Order: sequence, then structure tokens, then C-alpha cells
Amino acid sequence: MMVIRPITRDDLPGLMKLAASAGVGLTSLPINEERLAKRILRSVRSFSGEAELAEQGYVFVLEDGSNGTVAGICALEAAVGLHEPWYNYRVGTIVHASEELNVYSRHDTLFLSNDHTGYSELCTLFLHPDYRVNRNGGLLSKSRFLFLAQFADLFGKMVVAEMRGVSDSDGKSPFWEALGRHFFSMEFAEADYLTGVGQKAFVAELMPKHPVYIDFLSPEARAVIGKTHENTRPAVAMLESEGFRYEGYVDIFDAGPTVQAYTSEIRAVKQSVMASVRVVTAPVEGERKNLLVSNTQFEGFRVILAETTVVDNEILLTPEEAHALQVGEGDPVRCVTLSPKETI
Repeated sequence: MMVIRPITRDDLPGLMKLAASAGVGLTSLPINEERLAKRILRSVRSFSGEAELAEQGYVFVLEDGSNGTVAGICALEAAVGLHEPWYNYRVGTIVHASEELNVYSRHDTLFLSNDHTGYSELCTLFLHPDYRVNRNGGLLSKSRFLFLAQFADLFGKMVVAEMRGVSDSDGKSPFWEALGRHFFSMEFAEADYLTGVGQKAFVAELMPKHPVYIDFLSPEARAVIGKTHENTRPAVAMLESEGFRYEGYVDIFDAGPTVQAYTSEIRAVKQSVMASVRVVTAPVEGERKNLLVSNTQFEGFRVILAETTVVDNEILLTPEEAHALQVGEGDPVRCVTLSPKETI
């Protein structure tokens, strides 16, 4: 049984192993015991109610119930940009016109923006390669939506997610080479890593404050603005199926798109329903669907994926499933179909 639960201090060794399997490309999961320990502590403080809003970040792990392995990680930031500025570029337009010369021209531009300040963020999603089977990816990623639905008062009206931009097999970004390199005396990977671990002050100090004319960039750089790295396309497709959309905001380093949605309009939030647990020991007739099911606890939050059915506001769970969720007969749970194509 695979179960999503809040991360604990005891998960540090397992998280280090998970980070090692991710390699150096995932900046939010560095192979650095001190940084990972701090990330765990911040999550623990958030769940215990000790952290202020600007610090609140909720980290969850996917645990293999058969052996206790930490198989994946995902996280939610309550409100970005309240402690340190949260930067991206907004793709906009500047018009130059002269009635006397009968000249009118439009130019696409990049405006340095903090427009997403206070929004919540989906982040730090990684699943160990050995566990990329049996819909574990959907469970890991979409479990956060049930947490958003259950504890909506903790989060902003909008949720955003930054998608990885285009880079080649050597990790070089066409956008960085055309723009960022002129303002930062470092490689793209280093700048991306520093922002990933929270050291963002240098962005404000070094980035140009005036609009950047896209026409001045190289054709290679212009071509990747708002485009997603091929390895990230499945994640984008999943978010789009849940109602997330690209609204013209891109990463300042690789120009990858930022997608966003109103929290209340996310499919798995909007369509999730409450049901009472009915523990069954034998199969029950009826249409069975893949349902994400969570308990309603905060610090003891749990999510599983169950192939089951809901009958008369009762969800049928096996004893093993109920145990994984830490619920009993008659307890309330929240559930939603894993696929947008199905309904409860």
C-alpha cells in the first residue's frame, strides 16, 4: 500500500537517498543534508502551527507501506514572495506610434514582475524511478489538491507552478545564453541552483529593471519563451487537465512557463466530495473507479489511491486501506476521481 503523509524528521535518511536518485537537476531537492534538514523542519513547524504565513511550506512523502521506503516527495508553499521577492517575467506588449509619420508598431517585451506575491505554489515534485508504476505519479502529484480542498483557508486564491524550460543535453539554456549571461557572471546551472535553495537576493541586484525587447534576443531564445522541457511535458499536461493555464509568465532564467489556476476551480478541488467510511472485507458489486482518498486530519493527513466505489455517500474501503488512512467505520474522508474523465 502506497500512502502520502507529511514528512517527519525521521525521514531525513530516506530523503537523502531520494535526492541522490534525482541527481543534480532538481534544485529544490539538493543532495545536501543540512538544507534538507532545514526543509523538513520548516514543514514540521508549519504542520504544528509554529510557522508564520511567510514561512509556511507543507512537504509530503510517498511511503511504501511494505518496507517504509520514501519513494517520492511533493510540496505546497502557502504564500510565495512574502519573505523574499518571487520573480518572473511577464510577457507583454509595448506600442510605438507616430501619427505624423504614420508609423505604428507593436513589440513583445519581458517585464520583471512580482505579480504572484501571496499566491500558493505547487513545488518539489519527484518520484523515484523504481516507483514510476501503478499510477503512483498521479497519487503523488494530485494528493496536494485534496489537502488544498480540505484546508483552503491556509492558501491563496491562486495556485501557481513553475515548469522547467528548454535546455539541451548539456544543461545549456538558449534563453539564459541570450539574456541572463549578460547580467550574471555565473553559469545557468549555478544561478538556477541558488534560486532553488532560496538565495534570490542577487536577482533584484543584477537583473535589468527596464522592459526587455524580445526582438533583441536571438532566434533560439525567442523560440523557447513559454516552452516546456520535453521531460516536463507530462507534468504540464496533468496540470492542464486539472484547470491550470499559462497566462504569459515565464521563468527569468530559462523562460519556462508558469501555469496557474484559481484554487477553488482546480478540478480535483472543485469535484472532491465528502463521504463516510464503510469498511468491507469482501468485494461489493458496483462500478469501481480509481479514487484519491484522504482523511480529514491536519498533522495526521493521509492520502491513498483506492479502486473502489461510493454508494449513498459511503466509500467502501478494505481494512488495509482504512488502516493506511488511519480512519475507522463511519469516519469522514474526502475523495475524488484520479482522472478528469470520470466522476464519482
